[in-house]
Amino acid sequence: MCGIAGVIAFEEMLRDKERIYEKMQSSIARRGPDQKGIMLSDHAVLIHTRLSVIDPDSGRQPMQYTDGTETYTIVYNGELYNTEELRRELLQRGYTFDTHSDTEVLLKAYAEYGEDCVSLCNGIFAFAVWEHKRQRLFLARDRIGVKPLFYHMTKEHLIFGSELKAILAHPSVPHEIDLNGISQLLLFGPGRTAGCGIFRGMAELPAGYCGYYTQEEGLRTRCYWQLEACEHRDNFAQTAEHVRELLTDAIRRQLVSDVPIGTFLSGGLDSSIISSVAAREFAKDGRELHTFSVDYRDNDKYFQKSKFQPNSDPDFIRRMQEYLGVTHHWTVIDTPALTDALFAAVDARDLPGMADVDASLLLFCGEIRQDVTVALSGECADELFGGYPWYRDPEIRAAYGFPWSQSTAYRMTFAKPEIAELLEKRGDVDREYKATLARTALLSGESPTEQRMREMMRLNLDWFMQTLLDRKDRMSMYNALEVRVPFCDYRIAQYLYNVPWEFKEYRGYEKGLLREAMRDYLPKEVLWRKKSPYPKTHNPNYLTAVTKLLESRLQNPDAPILQIVRREALEQLMYGGESVQWYGQLMTKPQTIAYFAQMDYWMEKFDVKVCL
Repeated sequence: MCGIAGVIAFEEMLRDKERIYEKMQSSIARRGPDQKGIMLSDHAVLIHTRLSVIDPDSGRQPMQYTDGTETYTIVYNGELYNTEELRRELLQRGYTFDTHSDTEVLLKAYAEYGEDCVSLCNGIFAFAVWEHKRQRLFLARDRIGVKPLFYHMTKEHLIFGSELKAILAHPSVPHEIDLNGISQLLLFGPGRTAGCGIFRGMAELPAGYCGYYTQEEGLRTRCYWQLEACEHRDNFAQTAEHVRELLTDAIRRQLVSDVPIGTFLSGGLDSSIISSVAAREFAKDGRELHTFSVDYRDNDKYFQKSKFQPNSDPDFIRRMQEYLGVTHHWTVIDTPALTDALFAAVDARDLPGMADVDASLLLFCGEIRQDVTVALSGECADELFGGYPWYRDPEIRAAYGFPWSQSTAYRMTFAKPEIAELLEKRGDVDREYKATLARTALLSGESPTEQRMREMMRLNLDWFMQTLLDRKDRMSMYNALEVRVPFCDYRIAQYLYNVPWEFKEYRGYEKGLLREAMRDYLPKEVLWRKKSPYPKTHNPNYLTAVTKLLESRLQNPDAPILQIVRREALEQLMYGGESVQWYGQLMTKPQTIAYFAQMDYWMEKFDVKVCL
């Protein structure tokens, strides 16, 4: 994986502003500490920082290729999992290759197929190609949205980057938020509306989109992939077998690496399946898999069973370690380190995020990076197979609104009165919820339950999963760790979109289909274990620590957050009773307090100006 950025300006000479581009490059150096490069031309600058994973000795970027009269230069962040298939096809068409990197394959696929090359790619990616003769820029992002691609556009230029900080490093980009940004922070955060970059004038290329930027037409984008509704013709046994084939193929493809690779292992279903498939593949070559888990100091003392988390992870992790015969690594995080990492998590995300859920992953990835450069993780399984509580509880899934965030009225109480009045008139949450339902592909004649489950999957893929993918990308890449997500293979997503709910809930279990499909890969006690969410601290000291953190921020009478948030509401949050769930079961009172502390730090760090 890597960091990319660039500037396109047709009416301006760009060559003499190298210090600006070096600053942009430096801002994303943690994404790619191995190599760096900048392509300078009159009207286009492409910037790259490289984390070497495939063909470390070659594959430097920006990479250039001349075909006939056109010269193409690419900067690329991602991995292609069908590199060899594409390479063979291009060889048959007369292309030759100087490296083993997927970058060269992607570049020459673009030279051959143009914008249609994205439909041929199986992988996670965000990339830009500058065509020197035609003077146009091509931008693309993978189907699921695993890799980020932000941009800021005016009449004079387009500036893009893997992270917001790369764009904000350019002096022409204002550090401002308007009412739309405030709405995102208070009513949607830590989630974001697809395409929204929070800062005024900032946008993100949506998942499954590509487009061209030209002097004549500006930026014109199109959706090249979306989920399609069609009749599911396989019976349950055939469905389970196909799921098994798709998932094992995705995992095997994503084990290709020229640097050390391991897997996350929480003891839950998803990471255990990935680790089991990986361990068997490693064993074929006489290699031993390294697996990684996170826990919190004194969690065994303070853990309490709940509807969402009936048991803790360590016993199941140890069982998987024994079952697989892997080399296992534990990371144990204490409350002070978790609290201290809250602001580093903002540095990584460039936004307030999921509080300790972000901070713990950031620390965890830092430890993993000591042993491997690439790791596989289980994101997207719950979204596709219906693992979350809001899929399975008929009352919750029938409720109007985003199921993980039924707290709009509560969230609104934090806004200053004049802002709350404006937000009420906008009705952003209601509008975005309805828009998501409207773009859900349905099949005529289906039962109301099946139609609602399609809507639930669309809601989760477009919103909740994007928040988790943001988190995974920023926290891992902050540590120069590449994390791959096999369940995000678009072939799995498309197939599961049309699988009936009764199959997914086989034997009354959440993700019952997945359990049945992969039953030969896990011991029974792990295979049929009730879903457990991402591990978080249960230590009561954490609430005390984050309360003190927010108190210290509010000692400043001009604390930036007080431009948009009521001090009284923050004090009620800290000293009153339990808060409403802020964002699913992972963000309750301690995490909500931490979120506001992160927000204040973020506004200070970027010197954010509020423009109403």
